[in-house]
Amino acid sequence: MEFATIGGVPQSLWFRGLSRSSPALILLHGGPGTSESALFRYYNSELEHHFLVVYWEQRGTGRSFSSSIPPQTMTITQFVSDLDEVVELVRRRFGKDKVVLLAHSWGTVLGTIYASRYPEKVSAYVGVAQVANVPEGRQLSYEFALTEAKKRNNAKAVSELMAIGPPPYDSVDEKLTTGKWVERFGGMFHADLSTGELICSALDTDEANLVDLVSFGRGNRFSLVHLEDEISRLNLNEGYRHFKVPVIFLLGRHDRHVPAILAEQYFHAIEAPTKRLVWFERSGHNPPFEEPGKFNRILIEDVLRFIPAAKLYRQTSGQTREGK
Repeated sequence: MEFATIGGVPQSLWFRGLSRSSPALILLHGGPGTSESALFRYYNSELEHHFLVVYWEQRGTGRSFSSSIPPQTMTITQFVSDLDEVVELVRRRFGKDKVVLLAHSWGTVLGTIYASRYPEKVSAYVGVAQVANVPEGRQLSYEFALTEAKKRNNAKAVSELMAIGPPPYDSVDEKLTTGKWVERFGGMFHADLSTGELICSALDTDEANLVDLVSFGRGNRFSLVHLEDEISRLNLNEGYRHFKVPVIFLLGRHDRHVPAILAEQYFHAIEAPTKRLVWFERSGHNPPFEEPGKFNRILIEDVLRFIPAAKLYRQTSGQTREGK
């Protein structure tokens, strides 16, 4: 666990694995501004038996948050540039030609753009709860929340949703209102899980504490506010359909936060040398934490197939263990 100056800003990196020779996997967390390092350590630490896992807290997130970060640097272009510095750091320090990108939610924006632009540095791209068309996705999320509110005769939800109206929104708070009701109506978590339980799980690891929780909140708000204008207009269908690396989408069947139906449509539109879509039937927006055993197996058994140097390692590493 260390800090490195990336894009002129100190940013937090954790390196974990059984061997430096394992294939490097860089985690691109969601949000923006939502550090998931502790969650992946809690639910998916089995990956460290097969990969050298790089937990990167992006600028403005968690321990990488600082009030001195210039707001004008909070752009997708800057984040992709930061990611390239992280990739180069990993390649240089551990002698890797390529890395695996494992991206979740907002992180899929960075992963998609990077895998498309720098295929020579990426052995495989894995998009979890893949973003596709943000404006259309927000419209579907709002319609889901309002329909469920009326179906359940939830007057409070109907009142709040009708008050903000459908997107586009004038503020982050309006977006968060829709998100709150999408979560309460099962569009964020389908399994017996909640945001509160995830926070408790994170605090149960050695790498996170209450100070981190405070930094998490500050960084989350900072990132959401300063990236909102750009994200609200984002459509990856425009410009990111052709890939020269294997592409895997891992989607929760019940995801209405970043509607999986749009990710499925995007998947069928892209071209890649190898592509695969895996549905998680008991998940919403968070397959790594809702179905960790299945998630870990997919990464270990399928993604490693795309990395020639990993084949021998798998044969000598013994049986894989089920995730928590």
